[in-house]
Amino acid sequence: MAKKEKQASNVVAVNRKASFEYFIEERIEAGLELQGWEVKSLRAGKCNIAEAYVTIKDGEVIMLGSQINPLKTSCAFVVSDPTRTRKLLLKRREIDKLTGSVQRQGYTLIPLKCYWKGSWAKLEIGLCRGKQEHDKRDSIKDREWARSKERIMKKNFK
Repeated sequence: MAKKEKQASNVVAVNRKASFEYFIEERIEAGLELQGWEVKSLRAGKCNIAEAYVTIKDGEVIMLGSQINPLKTSCAFVVSDPTRTRKLLLKRREIDKLTGSVQRQGYTLIPLKCYWKGSWAKLEIGLCRGKQEHDKRDSIKDREWARSKERIMKKNFK
């Protein structure tokens, strides 16, 4: 028998502002608890996590502010709320570790990327620390220097 090949993960949504606004200390993969119409909408790429955030309430990790727009064909008979709170699926030790980091050390939980891993919808969460204004200016300076370096190297090797 032939071995199963790993399927490439299909990225549905990326939070691009997160790496500019926060220092990302650690990345954690969590499952998403979704309804049927949400799964179909994710397959179609109708997801936005730019304004979303993650919080821990009553020992459960939930995502607020994300938007999964329903397809017109898939949810005709279901009342769909695009911005409902969605539960994230993590192990108890991971939840306890995140709770300690958020409460004691002042970290923030930010959704970074939503993607498919095989047939499972996954969300990458970042354990983040906020950047100050001078840190953001340093990030812009480094990014522009890397761009100009690429231009110079490309120009010299032509």
